Amino acid sequence: MSSGKSREDQELTRVTQQCLELAKARGATAAEVGASSGKGLSLTVRLGEVESVEYHRDKSVGVTVYLGECKGSASSSDFSKQALTETVEAALNIARHTAPDPFSGLADAELLAKEFPDLDLYHPWDIDPDAAAEIARQCEEAARSADSRIRNSEGGSISTGEGMSVYANSLGFLGVSQGSRHSLSCSVIAEDGQGMQRDYWYDVARRHEDLASAEEIGRICAERTLRRLGARKIGTCTVPVLFENQVAASLLGHFAQAISGGSLYRKASFLQDSLGQTIFPPQVRIYEEPLRLRGLASVSFDGDGVATQNRDLIHDGILQSYLLDVYSARKLGLQSTGNAGGAHNLTLAPGSEDLPALLRRMGRGLLVTELIGFGVNGVTGDYSRGAAGFWVENGEIQYPVEEITIAGHLREMFAGFVAVGSDLLIHGGTGSPSILIDKMTVAGN
Repeated sequence: MSSGKSREDQELTRVTQQCLELAKARGATAAEVGASSGKGLSLTVRLGEVESVEYHRDKSVGVTVYLGECKGSASSSDFSKQALTETVEAALNIARHTAPDPFSGLADAELLAKEFPDLDLYHPWDIDPDAAAEIARQCEEAARSADSRIRNSEGGSISTGEGMSVYANSLGFLGVSQGSRHSLSCSVIAEDGQGMQRDYWYDVARRHEDLASAEEIGRICAERTLRRLGARKIGTCTVPVLFENQVAASLLGHFAQAISGGSLYRKASFLQDSLGQTIFPPQVRIYEEPLRLRGLASVSFDGDGVATQNRDLIHDGILQSYLLDVYSARKLGLQSTGNAGGAHNLTLAPGSEDLPALLRRMGRGLLVTELIGFGVNGVTGDYSRGAAGFWVENGEIQYPVEEITIAGHLREMFAGFVAVGSDLLIHGGTGSPSILIDKMTVAGN
């Protein structure tokens, strides 16, 4: 949305315009301002009792000024005229002591968004703590009552939030965005003679009506926890690895980081100079969809004010584009792709096989349902993470496994996408089906 009539909209717009006027009056050759406000409620119920309730309400303004090729930034949570004046002065003082950078500056005017489609992102949830507690309680109870082996709980949690932001710059651009985000989650602990296991499940959406029911989230949480009982270690081996959809999305995150402008101009990416190259098998398509209705990462303009567009990043396995903001694009001699702030609704297009079909295709190997730790090197592409999941023989799950490490190289892993499932899961700004990779090293006993 480009403009609105609410008092909040008016105040944030006033703040941005006031900062721009102050910057111009004090000699800035260009300036940009982002102002935002938000509020929300978070509540957790554990063992049927309310454990925590938290309200939040915040606001902030960030000012960036340019003195020729010198840049300075400052921020404040105070919207008074004196505070705004001091914030602009602070940004100017920083700019006066900053070395010139020929790549800094506002986006070129022709790249700025001119249309602001309604992406249906704002659906506030007027819910009081008592009603929120009842939903969280229902979610937890559905999980706890599923099986007598579920002995403890980390709780059922609900959160709701809404916010508005305004971005404006001295080229005359003004963009307003408003959105909401609601989530419901549950985590429980099961126990048998061999030990304890925990797992969780959640859902998140722009509209609370789009969330899975409390009972469904609790049921799935219980199922995921119970299936981990009796987990054992396995011997070290090199086998196919099937990433369940929930953890598969992390592979897309590593891909996005590798093709982001910041990594590329710093020469800190294993996909350096890969534009136009085959990165994945030909059946793989990865796209971003910033204009998706009610998408959790939908935007009609990025953090630089540049217009966004739905586009393929990988088509027929070939890298079509990087993820660039204005600064990184100039450093690389390219044009911004509207990705200040990262990828928008990054999605791996689903295939035709469901999870049981992928298990049959794999035959013998490891199904990964949880990843632990952060042993991923974006510069070299080396990948090593702790994991838990299930051992598979003859295309069927045999038993749960834990205390293992999976290792490989991301470029080889991407090239080894044998199959992509039909079970697309979108939990947040990234969506992925399950992914079968031809081989990885599994380190166990």
